[in-house]
Amino acid sequence: MFLLPVFVIAQNEDSIMIKKISDDILKNGKAYDLLRQLTKTIGGRLAGSPQMVQAEKWGLETMQLLGADASYLQECVVPHWVRGKGDVVAIKKINNKTTSKTLAAAALGNSIGSQKTIVANVLAVADFDDLEKRKAEVKGKIVYYNSGFDVTNIRPFKSYSESGIYRRNGASRAAKYGAVGVMIRSLSESTDNFPHTGVMAYNDSFPKIPAVALGIQDADAFWQLCKQNTISVSLLTHGKMLPDTIGHNVIGEIKGTEFPNEYITIGGHLDSWDLAEGAHDDGTGVVQTLEVLRALKVLNYQPKHSIRFVLFANEENGTRGAEKYAAEAKAKNEKHIFALESDAGGFTPRGFGFTMNAAQLNKVQAWLPLLRPYGIEQLSVGGGGSDIGPLNQQFGTALGGLMPDGQRYFDIHHAANDVFENVNKRELLLGAVNMTALIYLIDKYGL
Repeated sequence: MFLLPVFVIAQNEDSIMIKKISDDILKNGKAYDLLRQLTKTIGGRLAGSPQMVQAEKWGLETMQLLGADASYLQECVVPHWVRGKGDVVAIKKINNKTTSKTLAAAALGNSIGSQKTIVANVLAVADFDDLEKRKAEVKGKIVYYNSGFDVTNIRPFKSYSESGIYRRNGASRAAKYGAVGVMIRSLSESTDNFPHTGVMAYNDSFPKIPAVALGIQDADAFWQLCKQNTISVSLLTHGKMLPDTIGHNVIGEIKGTEFPNEYITIGGHLDSWDLAEGAHDDGTGVVQTLEVLRALKVLNYQPKHSIRFVLFANEENGTRGAEKYAAEAKAKNEKHIFALESDAGGFTPRGFGFTMNAAQLNKVQAWLPLLRPYGIEQLSVGGGGSDIGPLNQQFGTALGGLMPDGQRYFDIHHAANDVFENVNKRELLLGAVNMTALIYLIDKYGL
């Protein structure tokens, strides 16, 4: 009698299980409905805001409704930045001729407000090298950085990483030479005119000056105008940092049957910027995490390891939730074998990226045939996320990150058009299918 090899039998069992996962999520998945609740009922959820408190309550109640074995809040201290109201950036003079052209602009997160209107000439520079060449011209001016995405990068996340330094460090680099304010080109290559916010930081060695981002259409026109003319701009912003306040990670668990003290973490971040609904960033990661929980419970899957579902606090402007989760795990001497994050939008899944050793990666890559029918094309080196990164730093925990198709992500990232209507239900659910399948495989076979 011919006997199938053990690994073939196991692979057939896994294919059947993953098909069950896929069928259930695509037929019965609740992620899209949960996302509607989160975005339309609560909206933007910046750390410290009343909406953050509402979202935490919603997250805890949802985990309980989905059948988590345990669910609880993990307290952490979070920053509390408020944008204020009435920000205005406008062109006031072109070559000493008075005009009035309001620009699409948004204050950068954690920036201080001007509190009163600043009127100053603009020094427009292409990048930091250009700033250094023209540093003698900076004093008393508003510096505009026109450094945008490198459109030749096939992966937009690479462009975002490269240009992000202007958002984070641009204000202090200009303040070093006496600038009174900073404007940047939004970190996007969209064709609309929504300005994109995002976190910035100050170097305490230099004065703290207000900082804003311009919408792409206005940024392009403004750059061309500055090339041939002397431009004066008025800038009024109201942002300020309030004292730190209390936030929470929202945590649900399914207890492991064989290794209850070994943990697999899966999560996204519950907070979002205040300009929009935070649908793709990171509402989709939140509801995909909840969908994995729902599917495993409905299918009556009994994991070997304990699985934690974490809605992290304060990823956007402090990562305090991530730090607290890892610190508490270390204090309790927990063993964390793997962590998976979804924080790249709810678009069509293309792969997973991993931070793990070569032997672990080889093991994971052998599962590609099981995931390929559901859209996964690659299991590659490099991945994780800012909320699970501290686990790797503390324990050397292997990390994974869902890699959706990223071509449209930065059209809406940190901008007012990151809304529920821009999320496709099927793409969202397919991401959850693959996340659940990966968690199932890692739980079954370990790393």
